[in-house]
Amino acid sequence: MDQKKIISAAQQRFSARIFNLASIIAVLIPPLLMIWIAASIFAYASVAHHPNPKVAHYNRFAGYRFYGVAGAMVVFGQPIYGLFNNWHGLLAVWAIFAAVVIPWGIRDLLRVQRENWQDMEIEVNTHE
Repeated sequence: MDQKKIISAAQQRFSARIFNLASIIAVLIPPLLMIWIAASIFAYASVAHHPNPKVAHYNRFAGYRFYGVAGAMVVFGQPIYGLFNNWHGLLAVWAIFAAVVIPWGIRDLLRVQRENWQDMEIEVNTHE
């Protein structure tokens, strides 16, 4: 039996913002960064197949940015750290993370806020 379910505009806006918002917070508070790297997988997966393509779009590009810079730091982080040979290397790696995630994330948060979100009705399969 199929049931209709409403996904409110506010729920869609929240889903479109969550990955960017949490990534920015994790970069601003470095101890949270390692936790967010693990938790982000669940956040990304939960929104990846959202019925509204706009929500999935914002989630996808936030993931590209975050995972792209994280992957780049796996490859280039050690050489960057080695250039400074002290805590300045960690600061340089963190600054690269911040330079990519924060401005682009804020840009997307503003774009999400300006979007015209409307309630959405979907059909949910219920098995008896």
